[in-house]
Parts: sequence; structure tokens; C-alpha cells
Amino acid sequence: MYPNLYYVFKDWFGVEWKGLAFLNTFGLMVAFAFIAAAIVLTSELRRKEKLGLLFPREEMITVGKPASIADLLINFIVGFLFAYKIIGVFLNKPDDISAQEYIFSKDGNIVAGIVAGLFFLGLKWWDKNKQKLKEPEQRAVRIWPHDRVGDIIILGLVFGILGAKLFDDIENWDDFIQHPIERIFSPSGLTFYGGLIFAAIAICWYAYKRGIKLKHLIDSAAPALMIGYAIGRIGCQVAGDGDWGIFNSAYITDPATAKVVAVNEDGYQKQITKYSTYFLEGKVLDSGATYPVEVTDRVADKLEDIPHKAFKAPSFLPRWMVAYNYPQNVNKDGIRIPGCVDEHNRVLPIPVFPTPFYETVTCILLFLFLWGIRKKIKTPGIIFSIYLILTGLERFAVETIRVNIRYPKLYNLSQAEIISFSLILTGLVMLFIFNRLGNNATEGKSKLKIVE
Repeated sequence: MYPNLYYVFKDWFGVEWKGLAFLNTFGLMVAFAFIAAAIVLTSELRRKEKLGLLFPREEMITVGKPASIADLLINFIVGFLFAYKIIGVFLNKPDDISAQEYIFSKDGNIVAGIVAGLFFLGLKWWDKNKQKLKEPEQRAVRIWPHDRVGDIIILGLVFGILGAKLFDDIENWDDFIQHPIERIFSPSGLTFYGGLIFAAIAICWYAYKRGIKLKHLIDSAAPALMIGYAIGRIGCQVAGDGDWGIFNSAYITDPATAKVVAVNEDGYQKQITKYSTYFLEGKVLDSGATYPVEVTDRVADKLEDIPHKAFKAPSFLPRWMVAYNYPQNVNKDGIRIPGCVDEHNRVLPIPVFPTPFYETVTCILLFLFLWGIRKKIKTPGIIFSIYLILTGLERFAVETIRVNIRYPKLYNLSQAEIISFSLILTGLVMLFIFNRLGNNATEGKSKLKIVE
């Protein structure tokens, strides 16, 4: 596993550059996901503009003004915060905390922050001064929808994170009530559908305000959302962020080598009993010791209730595709790997189904499908309707082998399953409505031609 770039460079190039630890691999893959989504979205918007489906909007801007106090202050703050944290990670971070914990703390390098802040301030002043006119003037500029992709991505990022954190805190409400500040400022704990819903609301509002036809925007966004999600799930798999499936009881982890070995049902039960404290309380454990728990009927029932399925990999598939133990995962979850002295030194005692990998493969295929049909379907809104149905079906299917909090009062469904079902239903309703509107529009054009 590669929790951050330090582990990537250590494994690939044999170098140990501690400063790279602040670059979380999950965060990097999320950044790549947004970049890929922006490229796809821009391409689709340009195509629709050429077809005459989307139009520019004229806006008045003031040019030739010198930098304002607000401009200079904002640039100073951005530069200060960036260097205060990033330089601080390299020069001031204590060894006993992770780079992510340091980033979200109040600590940093104040000298580097001031220097960088003044540098950013100076750049802004120089850029504005270079364009300054004797008399600032108003100019009309034509802004096409594809020119606004940067704003759309930023809105998606900000409101996506807010929504993802909110839905995760709702799903883990008891823990949030006990540790509200820690959960709010924790770099982990994000629920995809919360981010999708909040980001969608913000972007739709923005599009309405900017005069972008919503039905064409959402169709353009459908393949972008699918490929973005696929790439984001690579980050979950590579970092081992806990978003994995249930235990595969056909295998166990050999603590001495941290390798996955095939077992029978009895071997799985022995592993459960050996690490019963871990499975009952979720504690990280040393692999060289056993942790006896008094096996009462209550405890035995709890151990029996641990979600698992036994499935052995076919001969043509690597074992890790059905049973992966996420060594050195970013969550520091599991038993200690013998001889490993790194910050991330844990491995799951029983391997799990690597659901992030399944979602990456599935969503890449679904992206290719949406990309392939986008030019063939002429009725606006249909592509996005299909996207909602497909993404809902994909997530609902993978939830059958994922670990999630379930709600007994709602037919024992998880939050993701409830939202997935809602997306499928919404997609079907939208498909019916847009298809009906498209047919009516076609009939109207036919009647008009007859009159002519």
C-alpha cells in the first residue's frame, strides 16, 4: 500500500524522503479525478457549443484598475497559508504525528508563511500594475460555457467536500456527537454521495445564474462524473482508506509474512478467535501476541455476526482481486507487521474484498459506454438520466459486499443503498420525462413542416 508519496518513492526507487509524507496518495488521486473530469467536461461543452446548443454570454468587466487592498490581502493570505503548512511539514513536523494531522493542526512555519505571503502579494501588484490604464474602462467580453469549467470544478470541490463530510458525520452520528471537532477537521471520512448531491445543487444554481442551459450541462457532466469517480476510487485502493468490502473467509493473513493464505472454514474461525479483541472492539494489535477474550455466548454470537463470505479466486485471477489485506494502509487498521517500523505498519488479519478496485474497473467501463453513446442520443437530458441509473445500480451492487452502517428501521439498508435506490428511481423518472419532452418536440416540428 502507498498511504503517501514517501512509500511510493521508497518502494519504486529505494529512497526515503520523509518530506514526501505530506502528499497523501488518496488526495493526489482525487486531484487527478478533478483534472480528468474537467478535461472531459470541457470537451463536451465545446462540442455542444459547436452544435449550437450552448451559447456565450456577454459580461461587462473593468480593465486597467490597479490592485485593490482586497486583492493584495487575499494573495498574501493564500501565500502565507500555503507556505506556513507545506514548508512546516518539511521543517517543523514532529515525528510522532502524520503529515495529514499536521496540515489540519494550528502549527506551521511562520517565517516561510510571511515570505511566501509577501511574494504572492508582490506578484499580484506587479501583474495588475502592468495592465494598469490611465483611465480604467468597461469592456464587454463573451464568455462561453466551457470558459466556466474552472469555476464549476472549484464549486464541485468545495461543496463536494462539505457534502461528503456532512453525510459521513450523519452516518457516524454517535462518534460525531462524542468528537465533533475532531471529525469536522479530520482529513479522513468522506461519503461520495453526500459530495455528489451538494456539488450538484451548487453547480446547478451557478449554471442557472450564468445562463447555461441545465439539460445540456448535466449531459456533458455525466461522463465526466463517471471517469472522475473511477479515478478517485484508485486513491481508495492504493491508500487503503477503509472503504473496502467484507472479509473473505476463504483466506487469512499469515502474520509472519503479511501474506494471504488459503484456508478452510475452520482456519477462518481460528483467526477470528485469535484476534477476537480486534474484531469485537476494532483495536490495532501486535501480531506476535494472542488476545484471549472470554468466549461467552454473547461474545460468540458477536463473532458469528461478523460480515463475511467465502470465495476463492478462479485460477485465471490473481488472489488479491478477491482477497486483499491492505498492508500499511493509511487508516493504520489491523495487526502489526513483524519487523515493520514505519508509521503505517498494520495489515488486516483477514483479507477483504477490494471493492474500490471493482468500482474503478466498473466505472471505467461505464464511462466508455456513456462516451460511446453521447453523440447518438439527440434528446437532451437522456445521457444524464442513464448516468443516474448506472451509477445507482453500480453502487447498489457493490454495497452487497461492503462494510457499512445499516438501518434496521429502513429494511436494514445502508445510507449508500438508500441513496443508490433514490438515484435509480430519479434516473428512471427523468428518462421518462425527457424522452416524452423529446418526442413532443419532434412531433411539433413535424406538424410545423406539414403546415409549411
